[in-house]
Amino acid sequence: MTATSRNPHASFRAPGAILLLSCYELGHAPLGLASPMGFLNADGFRPALQDLATERLDAERVAQARFVGISVPMHTALRLGLRVSQRVRELNPTAHVCFYGLYAGLNADLLLEGPADSVIGGEYEPALVGLLEALEGGDDLQTVAGISTDGTRHPPRLDRTAFAAPARSQLRPLTSYAHLELPEGEGSAKRTVGYVEASRGCKHLCRHCPIPPAYGGRFFVVPREVLLADIEVLVAQGAQHITFGDPDFLNGPSHALRLVQALHERFPDLTYDATIKVEHLLQHRALLPELARTGCLFIVTAAESLSETVLAHLDKGHTRADLAEAIAAVRAAGIAPRPTWVPFTPWTTLEDYLELLAFVRAERLIHHVDPVQYAIRLLVPPGSALLDTPQLTPHLGALDAEALTYTWRHPDPRMDALQTRVAALVESAATQGEDPAATFRTVYDAALAAAGQPALAPDWLAAHGHPPAPRLSEPWFC
Repeated sequence: MTATSRNPHASFRAPGAILLLSCYELGHAPLGLASPMGFLNADGFRPALQDLATERLDAERVAQARFVGISVPMHTALRLGLRVSQRVRELNPTAHVCFYGLYAGLNADLLLEGPADSVIGGEYEPALVGLLEALEGGDDLQTVAGISTDGTRHPPRLDRTAFAAPARSQLRPLTSYAHLELPEGEGSAKRTVGYVEASRGCKHLCRHCPIPPAYGGRFFVVPREVLLADIEVLVAQGAQHITFGDPDFLNGPSHALRLVQALHERFPDLTYDATIKVEHLLQHRALLPELARTGCLFIVTAAESLSETVLAHLDKGHTRADLAEAIAAVRAAGIAPRPTWVPFTPWTTLEDYLELLAFVRAERLIHHVDPVQYAIRLLVPPGSALLDTPQLTPHLGALDAEALTYTWRHPDPRMDALQTRVAALVESAATQGEDPAATFRTVYDAALAAAGQPALAPDWLAAHGHPPAPRLSEPWFC
């Protein structure tokens, strides 16, 4: 690969000369296409795009393109993107291939040794515009801020961005994506969902999170007027519910509160969900009733573990007691809590795992936790802050280049065997559309068997009421 354009004198502004591809964005309409489309359109470029989660790669479009950008905001998207890039190279060997998004920056070395001509992390949209302007002019890409090539590595751009409104006209209908599922008796059983982000980055430094290596504790808010205009487009497209996909919706609590108040005033029937850190749920608990009033149905919070040891190693900033208090505060406000977990780490004992399941049962959370959460294994991608911690070193193996993560082995072989077993159980259950309570029991019995304990009694569920809860139909989180 070279640090200059393969076709330095070709036009990049003709329709179809730029092709943007998304492989996976948690089942929602890809903001990783809509957002750069807004920036590029404003600069006079006319990209084509494809969401490969909902359609097959168009070979004719690939062959026509001079530039192919592959959006990789998460680990699964990167793995799929690598496969797609191989097909792009076969169809169009001279196209400039760029990977952009959160996981592009983390894996820059691997990508540039393989299919990528350039890589962009951080606030990628302005860097993407700068890259295309440089390619159009035949300029040396090593001078473009925020761009990494085989000749140079630039840090990601983390300056404040003059946001352009996402351009969604080329995306598939919202009904092609994940929907909101409501318990019976709460209106329509299914609602169409739109996805936005009110902020980018995060001011926290959880060690297992991919965001701190890219943003270093910084975050940026998207202007309220840009967000409201985008949501107005989504509502016109049929959205009845909005997912705020920020890493933490209350990184900027005033921004978030004013946004949802304005949103509720404009669209009083629109509901929403958000992701909020445990410590923010406690620090800003006074805001929770207002979130409920303005339409918040549920809050996702990264509980991760009940083990104080694990929480300390991950630098989560909360304790088990904090989590229980936060769940109670969310419920008291009339909002459903949806905790997420990383139940398999090198430091999680079998007793810890059983305690987590007992907690879910006792706290009446069975329908508030997607069963896949019981199988999540700690991911250690290149660039992870965990690689610098001595606690991980005794367990760490080699980089699995295909899986794009470092391997690790638990000191208790029962835990690795249990993780494999649980992963197979929840995958089969999801395929069959099994009730979460049935899956929970199967997982619980597998963990009890691993510990040499008897299975749950036939009336195991009777001791606690387990109310249904709103959820999105796409359960994957990485």
